[in-house]
Amino acid sequence: MYKLVRSLLFLFDAEFIHEISTKLIKLYNYIPFVSKLLRKNYLISDKLLEKEVFGIKFPNPIGLAAGFDKNASFYNDFRNFGFGFIEIGTVTPLPQEGNPKKRIFRLSKDKALINRLGFNNYGIRRIKKNLDKKRNIIVGANIGKNSFTKNEEAYKDYLKCYNELYPYADYFAINISSPNTKGLRKFHNKSLLEPLIEKITSLNFRKPNPKPILLKISPDLSFNELDQIIEIVLDYKIDGIIATNTSISREGLISKNKDEAGGVSGKPINKRSNEIISYISKKSNKAFPIIGVGGIMSAADAVEKIKSGADLVQLYTGFIYKGPKLIRSINSALIEHYSSI
Repeated sequence: MYKLVRSLLFLFDAEFIHEISTKLIKLYNYIPFVSKLLRKNYLISDKLLEKEVFGIKFPNPIGLAAGFDKNASFYNDFRNFGFGFIEIGTVTPLPQEGNPKKRIFRLSKDKALINRLGFNNYGIRRIKKNLDKKRNIIVGANIGKNSFTKNEEAYKDYLKCYNELYPYADYFAINISSPNTKGLRKFHNKSLLEPLIEKITSLNFRKPNPKPILLKISPDLSFNELDQIIEIVLDYKIDGIIATNTSISREGLISKNKDEAGGVSGKPINKRSNEIISYISKKSNKAFPIIGVGGIMSAADAVEKIKSGADLVQLYTGFIYKGPKLIRSINSALIEHYSSI
């Protein structure tokens, strides 16, 4: 059924369909019998799926990655599809339009997407209002800098986002890895990353109840660069890493839109994401949790992420290509996996 619906949706612009689809999801969840039907079809509750990671009890290890609900507009609606948590954002202090449209491209032959959205979001003030309601799902806040903020001043943007969203977010993801904000990936360099992390963690530790702080990294890093990241995570007691964001590599792509600027997500980055997860897990001696994201298109892909060293996983492109049944199939596969170990 979803395959037929997807073929129709893919006839239209990707960003337009995203906007329409999310509005329909919100509408469906307001209808009691529909939300009940969604829960019956997609939601699985099982003790084997429950995980406590960085002090948070997750009902299951499957999250919706940042970028899908940028403005915290419909986060509660995704529990009915079986997700255990959702990451909103990327949020910046001030509203921004992002990069010019057209800026999302489907690579159907590659089971991938290219996006160059550029942190389009409503800004802190409006997103805070959206988060100020009763929640039925764990919500992480992915935070970044405004596009016009110089890297030397970027820490102010991250601290602003952290302070303003502190009462609402269950954890924070520090996004330094989007390829669509000019100069942002320079923060993978120790000389820029270390002062940024020092300021964020220092502020966090001064809070009466510090929130978990995670670092979201690029799949395009060398192993030497990963070593520096691991060192900083350990030195500053960061709670975990999200591996990985989208890639600027075009290796192996065959779809007609493959040369569009932006970050690639989906199946093509699955292997590299797993390599990075495995490397970080082994190199750090499993010293901190990892959220594995990148190219999960099947239940087997999710299990492989866990086997590679991930404690939790996140979906985005796979959810678009496979629909909500993917979440149920992953949870079922994880029950089988956890029961066998």
